[in-house]
Amino acid sequence: MFQIGKTIVSEDILEKEFVCNLSACKGACCVDGDAGAPLSEEETKILESIYPKVKPFLRKEGIAAIEAQGTWRKGTDGDLETPLIDEKDCAYVIYDGKTALCGIEQAYNQGAIDWKKPVSCHLYPIRVKDFTEFAAVNYDKWEICDDACSLGKELEVPVYKFVKEALIRRFGEDWYMELEKVAQEIKK
Repeated sequence: MFQIGKTIVSEDILEKEFVCNLSACKGACCVDGDAGAPLSEEETKILESIYPKVKPFLRKEGIAAIEAQGTWRKGTDGDLETPLIDEKDCAYVIYDGKTALCGIEQAYNQGAIDWKKPVSCHLYPIRVKDFTEFAAVNYDKWEICDDACSLGKELEVPVYKFVKEALIRRFGEDWYMELEKVAQEIKK
């Protein structure tokens, strides 16, 4: 572990390798698990405001779940998260054949909205836990991502480089530059 500003960062994000392999996992992270995607308070407001523009991109099951639960919900642990369809798929999941994709990101890619998706999804396999005085930045090892770990190893892409855009989105360019300095020091 090391510190950058008000973050405590796991060395795993520098040492582990990862590149999403959708052809192998079929987007399992969006449909497996026991909770929706973590959200910030600000993101709940964004979801409320963009929903009318995202709705045309969603499946009828997702729309029904959102209209019954809201654009976001409080999970069993009290954390803010995306709603689920029958406590499984994220309500924002759409399918391209058998592959789960994000309906929010699809709306973004089509120019309907200017917000890509929840930052927790964009950051995956990194999970951030906010505490009063700092944020913990950790690598989340999940067996459904074994193919992504293998591809990352093959391509020699560390986790922090794979999620560079998302880390900058969450913590800023200066923070990321500090992270790269730490990575270079550890390599020596």
